[in-house]
Amino acid sequence: MEPFEIVITEEHAKGRIDKVLSDINADWSRTQIQQWVKDGAVLVNDGIVKPNYKVKTGDAIEVMEPEPVELDIVAEDLDLEIVYEDADVLVVNKPRGMVVHPAPGHATGTLVNGLMHQVKDLSGINGIMRPGIVHRIDKDTSGLLMVAKNDQAHVSLVDQLVDKSVTRVYTALVHGHIPHDQGTIDAPIGRDQKDRQSMTVADKGKHAITHFKVLDRFGDFTLVECRLETGRTHQIRVHMKYIGYPLAGDPKYGPKKTIDFNGQALHAGTIGFKHPRTGEYLEFTQPLPEEFETLIEKMRA
Repeated sequence: MEPFEIVITEEHAKGRIDKVLSDINADWSRTQIQQWVKDGAVLVNDGIVKPNYKVKTGDAIEVMEPEPVELDIVAEDLDLEIVYEDADVLVVNKPRGMVVHPAPGHATGTLVNGLMHQVKDLSGINGIMRPGIVHRIDKDTSGLLMVAKNDQAHVSLVDQLVDKSVTRVYTALVHGHIPHDQGTIDAPIGRDQKDRQSMTVADKGKHAITHFKVLDRFGDFTLVECRLETGRTHQIRVHMKYIGYPLAGDPKYGPKKTIDFNGQALHAGTIGFKHPRTGEYLEFTQPLPEEFETLIEKMRA
């Protein structure tokens, strides 16, 4: 594949390299370009730069777009619940306990393994291990995910996530009695310097906003609806812990003494987005899984 070459004009000067290149070539997403920059596949004046590099007038940029790689993922019949599908996108209801994509220790049994069996076409932007995957939810979080079936759809959905125009609503059971009916948590999230496997509220973290409202109260527990304005790793789990109401069952961010639920009580119940091809707004809602409903009934009792 021939390298893509361009000289930056004044029109694009001072813009971040990922945004500039995605504006110039609509087939590339900012996420995709950032990875290429990290991999050294994007050169500026024959040199390597960082993903946040701001281009200058006269910069000669060369993009060596990686050749498509044949997927080496085992397709498995996992009987995934696909709630919507057309030629461009699909929405799947991920069960609790399922990892989204293959990773060390999880080579099989993931959502991607199931998608490879059930879906004919998936976008390739996110690489060979994450075909079609635009965003993720944690292993023990159930609920809806949007999946791209081609690269054009992938770019559109990622851009909507960046623009914060995707509707994402979760139901969570948290420890404690929240006295007020609603609130907004505006606190940056970054990697925990003491535990690199965890996230935390940090001054130098990324901007993160979660809106919540109380749905019900059960003594020492509260059922809440959380609406994401941003989508940081473990955002709801970190934010609810930050304000003193950690998720019930959460082994990473919850208290040592919590409910036995094999993971956090969190369900991604609503997803809404503009269709990549038609621009029509689509929204889907999935009820709580049976085990979550049973947990709530026990709380009420």
